[in-house]
Amino acid sequence: MPHAHLMPIKTAAAVFPLLALVLLLPTAVVLYRRHGVMSQGRTLSLYAFLYYALTAVCLTVVPLPRRTADMCTRFSAFARPQWTPGNTVADIWKEAHHKVTPGALVLQNPAVAGALLNLLLLVPLGVFLRYHVRCGPRATVAVGLASSLFFELTQWSGVWGLYDCPYRLFDVDDLLTNTAGAAAGWLLAGPLTRVLPALETLDGRALAIRPVPFGRRLVALIVDLAGFLVVSGVAGEMLAYGDPGGEPWVPAGVFVLWFVVLPLRTGATPGKRLLLLRLEAADGGPLTPGALAVRAALLGTAALPLLAGMAVASAVLMAASSLPGPTQLTDLLGAVHQSVGTEAVTLAAVAIAPSEVLIALAAFFLALRYGLRTLRHPAGLAPHERVSGVRTTALPHTRAVGAVGTAGTRSSRLTADATGVPSSRPAAGAAGAPSPHPVRQARSDASSTTVTSGGAPTRTGGPQAPAPRVT
Repeated sequence: MPHAHLMPIKTAAAVFPLLALVLLLPTAVVLYRRHGVMSQGRTLSLYAFLYYALTAVCLTVVPLPRRTADMCTRFSAFARPQWTPGNTVADIWKEAHHKVTPGALVLQNPAVAGALLNLLLLVPLGVFLRYHVRCGPRATVAVGLASSLFFELTQWSGVWGLYDCPYRLFDVDDLLTNTAGAAAGWLLAGPLTRVLPALETLDGRALAIRPVPFGRRLVALIVDLAGFLVVSGVAGEMLAYGDPGGEPWVPAGVFVLWFVVLPLRTGATPGKRLLLLRLEAADGGPLTPGALAVRAALLGTAALPLLAGMAVASAVLMAASSLPGPTQLTDLLGAVHQSVGTEAVTLAAVAIAPSEVLIALAAFFLALRYGLRTLRHPAGLAPHERVSGVRTTALPHTRAVGAVGTAGTRSSRLTADATGVPSSRPAAGAAGAPSPHPVRQARSDASSTTVTSGGAPTRTGGPQAPAPRVT
């Protein structure tokens, strides 16, 4: 593989772990809200696409040229876009030196290799759009064209103004070839979708095993702790001007407000509300301040290492923001290396007392044991849930609510089409009405079943039978 293509792939492999870590929390929030679970199949599919997208972007812009005074003169041939369709054929004939042989025209022709790479660049995009997003051919071609146009504009604009002039050519043939690659990927995904299980099936299996996944509660906790840190910091800074001695009580007050008062009034913390979770008493009664206080105390003790780590991370980010503004990624990495080098790490290690290290390690292992005990419990209950008697239940995720609404709308449309008059009565085959097709009736009932916040199945579209109480 040529160095010009190997270097972008290495760059993507180096940047991907950091990008995946940064996007982990937003990705988890979106998946849990839309699907109720972050199944392994869907997560693997998303991160594989993320790595592919990062590699495609690196192939577009990397290697970055060195800035010199004569840069625009060196790349003057790329100043104007190439708008002539079919110019690739002329390049192939030129690189073949007008020789009609398999080696000159195909095997050893760099223009053919470039066109083939442009075709393959968006093939994974077409596969992803069909298998993961369920896009049709027209939508796939449109997304492929838009992605290719973004790549070409990135090159023509000098990476959106990072350089004074473009260092790669805007070629209309690349637009056509990339778009054809996305369409080819959509066609190739047809047999793949028939062999691989549907992602919705994988989600359903995971939810059947654990209706309220541990990861969903952990993401809600991370969101709550992040919000608690931000609100505490802002409130502390505001009170520092008026009452310098009152800041130590600010975190305690915000913690009680966040984890006791808000759940008592609304039934959930802001993080749980974002993840479509709700707090309920194990006996079915109302939440009490005492139970919420016990839960918050145990949870705060277990989450202390995570809270301290988030505080340290925010301090590092604030320190990094004060660095001189770099213009390129290499400058940023060099600035970080100079600011936090081996000497700085050594000085920090010497400054930390051994007792503080032991306390940090003990807190870390306490949090790790806390999580393991939660995972090993048959019902997935954490110690603070078992002691306080406050349970976490899941509300219907957005895809489930949308599926139920679509099923109800479709049933009403079928009734209106059959009679010519809109009717609120269920049509034949809907829930609560006889159907001449038992198999279709069973499928209809299965598709119109959802789970309420209490965990009891509820049918929509017809009279509901009393559901058994789930304890």
